[in-house]
Amino acid sequence: MRYEGDIYRPPSEAYSYLIQVTIGCAHNKCTFCSMYKAKDFRVRPIEEVIEDLELARKTYSRVSRIFLCDGDALCLKTDKLVVILDKIAELFPECERVGVYGRATDILRKTDSELRLLVEHGLKIVYLGAESGSDEVLRRINKGITREDIKASVRKSECAGLKTSVTFISGMGGRELWREHAVETGRLISEMGASYASLLTLMIDPAAPIYDEITSGAFELLSAEEVIEETKLMVESMIPWQTDVETVFRSNHASNYFSLKGNLPRDTGVMIEQLECAANNTDILKDECFRRL
Repeated sequence: MRYEGDIYRPPSEAYSYLIQVTIGCAHNKCTFCSMYKAKDFRVRPIEEVIEDLELARKTYSRVSRIFLCDGDALCLKTDKLVVILDKIAELFPECERVGVYGRATDILRKTDSELRLLVEHGLKIVYLGAESGSDEVLRRINKGITREDIKASVRKSECAGLKTSVTFISGMGGRELWREHAVETGRLISEMGASYASLLTLMIDPAAPIYDEITSGAFELLSAEEVIEETKLMVESMIPWQTDVETVFRSNHASNYFSLKGNLPRDTGVMIEQLECAANNTDILKDECFRRL
């Protein structure tokens, strides 16, 4: 298999076969992210992708999951994705799930019938980096989408049978916008109806554009205690639930100071109690030296 540059995948795809169908990220302008800054975006030739799939078939006796990289591979035209998905089905009949990174705009550009077609050919889950439910935070981090884009894309995807896993980032509003970030993110989670939602905590690579804002003091990072306060307000803002979809919620990434998990909206009360306990017993929070991106 051939890989270009560093390869990234969601935590839940840890045991998946990773294959690049695009290189880099088509947007690649988010100020907090450095993952694809060293890559120029391009689409890999279908022939190369198929060659890698054939090599993987010769290498691995069983592949239960496959993940399509890089940053927003769902931007590929539907007909190209169908060719890749069909080749996966041919070579890996045991494969239970194919996943992909995507942006809200990738979903919104596709028709309902295109999304259903992708599901019929084996695409089962798309991972969206939403980061915040606040339009002002999204604007400041140069995300290139709005909260309405996120909500509309998630509902459109789920309606087509394509599960969504949406990631948000604690601390993304900094000290200035932490309340707005918490309230609007909580509300968005309760409105959009995603199958999965997860919460990471902001950690910055010096190569990320926002690093200069942090060193200059223009952007102030939250402390561990402030992140817990923000997360509590976020969970409180998830009520009332506005869709009939139960969302699996996880905040147990290596970057998090404190782990949470549950099904929403059923477990909001339990999580609020856990966060109150953490706020009153800060010694149980993860030490900074143990956090990882």
